[in-house]
Amino acid sequence: MEFRCVAVPGTPLEAWQGDSLVVGLFANAEHPGRRRLVELFGQALDEHLEKRRFKAKPGELITIERLGQSPGNLIVVGLGDAADFHLAGLRDACAAAARAAAKVGTRQLGLLMPVEGLGAVAAAAAMAEATRLSLYVDHRFKSEAEPRNLPEDVALLGLPEEGWEGLSHLDAICGGVELARQLVAAPPNVATPAALADIAQAIAQGFDLELNVLERRDCEALGMGAFLGVAQGSDLPPKFIHLTYRPSGEVKRRVVLVGKGLTFDSGGYNLKTAGSQIEMMKYDMGGSAAVLGAARAIGQRRPEHVEVHILVASCENMISGGAIHPGDILTASNGSTIEINNTDAEGRLTLADALVYACGLEPDAIVDVATLTGACVIALGEEIAGLWSSSDVLADGLLSGARQGGEALWRMPLQPSYKDGLKSTLADMKNTGPRPGGSITAALFLQDFVNKDIAWAHLDIAGTVWSDKGRGQAPAGATGFGVQTLVHWICDGAPA
Repeated sequence: MEFRCVAVPGTPLEAWQGDSLVVGLFANAEHPGRRRLVELFGQALDEHLEKRRFKAKPGELITIERLGQSPGNLIVVGLGDAADFHLAGLRDACAAAARAAAKVGTRQLGLLMPVEGLGAVAAAAAMAEATRLSLYVDHRFKSEAEPRNLPEDVALLGLPEEGWEGLSHLDAICGGVELARQLVAAPPNVATPAALADIAQAIAQGFDLELNVLERRDCEALGMGAFLGVAQGSDLPPKFIHLTYRPSGEVKRRVVLVGKGLTFDSGGYNLKTAGSQIEMMKYDMGGSAAVLGAARAIGQRRPEHVEVHILVASCENMISGGAIHPGDILTASNGSTIEINNTDAEGRLTLADALVYACGLEPDAIVDVATLTGACVIALGEEIAGLWSSSDVLADGLLSGARQGGEALWRMPLQPSYKDGLKSTLADMKNTGPRPGGSITAALFLQDFVNKDIAWAHLDIAGTVWSDKGRGQAPAGATGFGVQTLVHWICDGAPA
């Protein structure tokens, strides 16, 4: 979706002309914003809010039609207590209000939100991104797209003068998130490993990145037995994708983003059963979607002094006469042997070889992103992704990037004693540990394939990559989670 978004600093609200005005109100009835609203629209408005029992709780929203007046619609959205208000709350409020405005056919939308203490630039970015991303709809696979009247112009009202700077990267960020959503939502007969390679090619050509795609024989030459072991059950050839962004000037830091790229996960011989959401396993490439979306955004933003490598070991996990068996032993590209005690724990096998490859690039930091474990969903639910890291500096940078982008991360422990659960009597390790702490043992498995002198982080986005009902700035379906965290971390913070 495209619209013209402008910041309008210093313009009196009375001078703005548009269809719908959104006003955010705090729960305190004596707050200056409430008094200002009464001054503009009269005491009757305050009485109407009282009659509707509007308490300005977070997410509470009322649309008031004003026939024959300008603006024709007044949308009042609750922000909760002022002391608890933050950028994530601002994003949620703007997203809810934008959807309400679209329902009444708004063409010119004005957003008047209190941003004191949030930073004008960050607040403008949050408002604009949330508005655009909340109105995203995927009609690619419908024979007839449903008609929608979406805003053409969005004005951010009442911001300080510097607020306009927050709009400079709107298209880069939203374009990356929207690409990730399209990849995750696409059916597995469309989003194949070859299709991901084609998307990487389009990103490389469109945003001046380098691309190298390793075919099966190339991966065999590198000894990628773990990745190829997962791929061997599918009729579709695997693709190992390596995109590179190089800045124009001096490189001061080098980082690698690794995305899990299982375009469909049947579970293999440990077949996913009824109730396991096997029909949704198209989203098991959500990690690759996040890093490819980030690659698009980074290519468009072109940050200075940081070189970024994006890796995706892409394949399917299928059942056939050639598929791996439970009990097989695979050899990864670093020489480690892995006993397969569950073919449905395949993502960590593909990531193992990708992480070894990443270390060979001698980066300052590696971040892998994966829909890795159901255990992480049990631990953190569907709104928060798990973060494991060997570096406090790297973890803090990712947490900061997540806050800027309105995405929620929670740092989880790398408990060394839990690694005992991965011991094998036949091989160097098993690919799964006991059920308790399953997301932690998965992270510990991955850590074994990263050089100890390289800062590393693992993001488990299994719960956050999809939303059946929609949440915050993400409508129902694919969320594009991870793109904003990665882009803000690389472009706006310390990369390592």
